[in-house]
Amino acid sequence: MSQDSNSAMSHRRQWKRRALGQHYLIDSSVADMMVRLAAIEKGDRVLEIGTGKGALTRRLLGLSDRFEAFELDEENYLATKELNLGDGVLHFGDAFADSREFDILVSSLPYSESSNFVEWLSRHRYERAVLLLQRDFVEKLLAHPGSDKYRAISVISQISCDAKVERYVARESFDPPPKVSSAVVIMRPREVLSLEETRLVKLLFSQRRRKLSGALRQLGLGIQRTDLQQLGMRVKDLSPLNFRLVLDNLEVV
Repeated sequence: MSQDSNSAMSHRRQWKRRALGQHYLIDSSVADMMVRLAAIEKGDRVLEIGTGKGALTRRLLGLSDRFEAFELDEENYLATKELNLGDGVLHFGDAFADSREFDILVSSLPYSESSNFVEWLSRHRYERAVLLLQRDFVEKLLAHPGSDKYRAISVISQISCDAKVERYVARESFDPPPKVSSAVVIMRPREVLSLEETRLVKLLFSQRRRKLSGALRQLGLGIQRTDLQQLGMRVKDLSPLNFRLVLDNLEVV
């Protein structure tokens, strides 16, 4: 194959990675920090979602005798298989479609999967998750009620876990560099949300500018307690604790 053909193929692969939000971590200090924050012990059930080129996988192997990883991209999956996995298990498939349990999760996900991931994580019991996420998305996770960045995913995240930024990561730490910076985040669980509860949070946020009472009428939802002061608040101004109270009192047909 000619040099021009190789170059064209490389450009096509990079375009595909960008379209999918795939940016591979190449900064060893970030990878080392993430593994250190995971604080893995030998008996921990460790899960990695999205192995990419193996920057994290190489460091996770051998830390626990119960390590598993998922990778959806065939090229990345085959590259990861070349590593000496030892007792580790690599799955070619979608971790979000799998129901296995884990204690510790470590992941540098494609940015396009961030919201799906947080919703999925909210339905699990675990000890901690160490993640590399787009900074703008992290700002949404941590946003306060009423702010421009406050979204349904903010509520889902803040009800289900405590999230803390450990380090901001520059664009140059990835190949290809994304358009925005990233952040290393550690999440510790608060409570498990059901699939129905996350659906209802998103449904209510589709009426974010309405008062809660009007949003419930518009959506055909009832509520057990009509004395809630939250009924007079706009959906976008409800705190995660307010949402928890509303969810506990919704009447869903």
